[in-house]
Amino acid sequence: MADTMQFDLVSPERSLASLQASAVQIPGSEGDMTAMPQHAPTLTTLRPGILKVEAPEGTSEYLVTGGFAQISAEGLSVLAEKAVPMDEMTRAHLDELIEEARTMYKTAQEDDSEHGLVEDAAKLLADMEALGTHMSL
Repeated sequence: MADTMQFDLVSPERSLASLQASAVQIPGSEGDMTAMPQHAPTLTTLRPGILKVEAPEGTSEYLVTGGFAQISAEGLSVLAEKAVPMDEMTRAHLDELIEEARTMYKTAQEDDSEHGLVEDAAKLLADMEALGTHMSL
C-alpha cells in the first residue's frame, strides 16, 4: 500500500498545488471527507470551506469556495471555483468573497425564475460568513 498519492489543486486563476500527499481533508457538499492513498474512486462537489493537505513536507491549508474533487487510482484532483492558500488570506480578501456572496444572494432574490437559486445563494453566503468566524479574521 502506498504512503502517498498525487494531489493537484487548480483554480481558474492558477495552479496552487501539485505534490504527494498522505491525506487530504475535503469540504464536500454532502459533508467533510478525508481522501487517502487507495481511496475508493469518488467524485464530489465542494462547499465553501478549508481544504487541508497533509504531506511528508508538512501541512498546508486552502480556502475553497466551491468546485469539484475527483479521487481516482492516480490520486486526487481538485478543481476549485476559487482557492486561496490560508497563509495568503486577509480580512480584506474574505470581506470581498462575502460581498460577492451577498451580491449573488440579492440577485437571486430579485430573479424569481428559479427558486432554488435563492436557497443556494443563501447557503453560500452563510458558509462564507461562517468561514470568517472559523478563521478568526
